[in-house]
Amino acid sequence: MTDLTTLLEVGGPVAALGGGAAYTRAKHPAVYWSAVGGPISTVRLLSSYGSVMEACGLTVAPSRLRVLAVKATTRREVRAVPPRRGILRPTSTGLRLRLRLAPGQEPADVAASAERLRHAWGVHAVYVTTIKPGVVELRLVGYDVLRRVRMPRKTGGGFLKVPVALREDAMPFVRDYRTVPHQLTLGATLSGKSMYLRHLISGLARQDGVALVGIDCKRGVELAPFAARLSALATDPDEAAELLPVLVKEMEDRYDLIKERQGIAPSTPDEEITSDIWGLPKSERPVPIVLFVDEVAELFLTATRKDEERRDEMVTQLIRLAQLGRAAGIYLEVCGQRFGAELGKGATMLRAQLTGRVCHRVNDEASAKMALGDIAPEAVYAACSIAPEMPGLAVAGDTSGGWSRIRTPYLSLADAAAICQDSADLVPDVPALKPFRPHVPVHPVEPPPPVIRPRPVTN
Repeated sequence: MTDLTTLLEVGGPVAALGGGAAYTRAKHPAVYWSAVGGPISTVRLLSSYGSVMEACGLTVAPSRLRVLAVKATTRREVRAVPPRRGILRPTSTGLRLRLRLAPGQEPADVAASAERLRHAWGVHAVYVTTIKPGVVELRLVGYDVLRRVRMPRKTGGGFLKVPVALREDAMPFVRDYRTVPHQLTLGATLSGKSMYLRHLISGLARQDGVALVGIDCKRGVELAPFAARLSALATDPDEAAELLPVLVKEMEDRYDLIKERQGIAPSTPDEEITSDIWGLPKSERPVPIVLFVDEVAELFLTATRKDEERRDEMVTQLIRLAQLGRAAGIYLEVCGQRFGAELGKGATMLRAQLTGRVCHRVNDEASAKMALGDIAPEAVYAACSIAPEMPGLAVAGDTSGGWSRIRTPYLSLADAAAICQDSADLVPDVPALKPFRPHVPVHPVEPPPPVIRPRPVTN
């Protein structure tokens, strides 16, 4: 009886503690990492740093001066020198550590050993970033941050910058239109492409001085809920054929404005001569325009010869906007399920102008190659391996060849529409787009119920 009591007294709390830790690790990984995983990984890293670096081949032979000093002061064996370790900084998702590389090492050597470091220190992933020549930063991620997305507090947003998703290294993925002016977003049905679009529109809707234009050939079912913040909206190919020439004319007018500025007196300082709208004085600078094209394939599909002529005109205008729109402050966000040469003439040329690429789950490998094959071939396999039960997960890349997995947090359509409704007063005045401004019905405001219920007067 005494043994049973002792077992219950000791084993009961231990079982409860273990069960609670397992539950917390599965349901609340951030809490588990802060309480348990982080301290354990910190002890592992500090106690085994030298041996792990030596096992990964990240050490170099010591200098002659070091060898002489060690032999003169002690009799111990002279060991290879690992990279000098900086201060270990814990974060809510992992650890950050800077290394000063030893002579003869390069960042690629550390990046090649990232998988070994992950297993040695018991973390989910290790990412290597070059800070400056000779210094790299190790970002240790303690758990799968894409399983349940929580955006960090500091997201690095700003004018024409939208923190739209979370990267797999726990850093925010920021859509910067000044850096990457045009982007192609592909994804199958229920892949999370619409969620990505909601975050973009709601993020830009809060910014004053940005005109949002939409082309949604699905009768407006995707973009119509945001009509209160849109400066123009086309819901079928006929309306798109009327809207695109207006945008091209607006772009040409802005180029004329820039040329007038370049034709100023010779005594004008060089810094006042500009080749885009951002060099113009703020009082003369036109507002930037972001054009969202949802289901771009609908603009290419034709049934008659007349439709083919209209299609060729629209594609030509989109290509012109993609080639020349950046300097005029016009940016393209092209979305669709598939975007290849089979759509018709001009499709490949238009795709080549779209610098940024985001590929959600697709139905075949060819669609992933259309998005990422020409800029990051190794990212095609990552896009094809996205599971259907992970909506919002995508692979983002650009023409520099870099890519990463990202996932957008959940945002309901009602919340995104409410953000646009609250930001309706921020719609800028663009006279050329006024004929295409969508009609927003005004809902009557019901008076609130009285605080004090009226009581009838009786005789």
